[in-house]
Amino acid sequence: MADVPGFIAVETGEEGGLPLAIAWSLNDGRIKHTLIQPDCDWLEDDLVALGDYSQEELESLGVSALDVIRELETDHFNATLYTAGVSDDEAALSRLFETFGLDPFVEMAPAEALYPDLPPGEWSRERGMLFAEQGLEPMRPEQEVEVMLMLHRRLMLGEDTEFGHDGSHDIDLED
Repeated sequence: MADVPGFIAVETGEEGGLPLAIAWSLNDGRIKHTLIQPDCDWLEDDLVALGDYSQEELESLGVSALDVIRELETDHFNATLYTAGVSDDEAALSRLFETFGLDPFVEMAPAEALYPDLPPGEWSRERGMLFAEQGLEPMRPEQEVEVMLMLHRRLMLGEDTEFGHDGSHDIDLED
């Protein structure tokens, strides 16, 4: 597959909540995703919402916020990443960076901006149809990124190719 734009999605426990999981695409169309270990400071708030995850799950299966930032930096330093929910994803990503006193090194843009010839609302309608066709959930970041990749391929190349997410693109810090 030729270079594709970078797509990103972040799952939070609630609107404006903690970043719990993240996924982004690579230039070759593969997807990286992981759960995020909550920072100690994040858990001090009694009203912390962890979504469908337990704290133990996030701590044992996730990677540290700093490792997420390092991996994202390796893949997309100074890049524009496209998202279905700019303000939510941007707020969640900012929280990751602010934990370490860092400024985000990626810019977020709405994915529909890649397709200026589409009538208003068409991208969202097509996205919704793909979720339904594939039986995927928009609240799961890896599935959100997968749908954005499929939709990009459909809109730009006229192809209806399934990427077939198999979970093999987790962030692996052992490499």
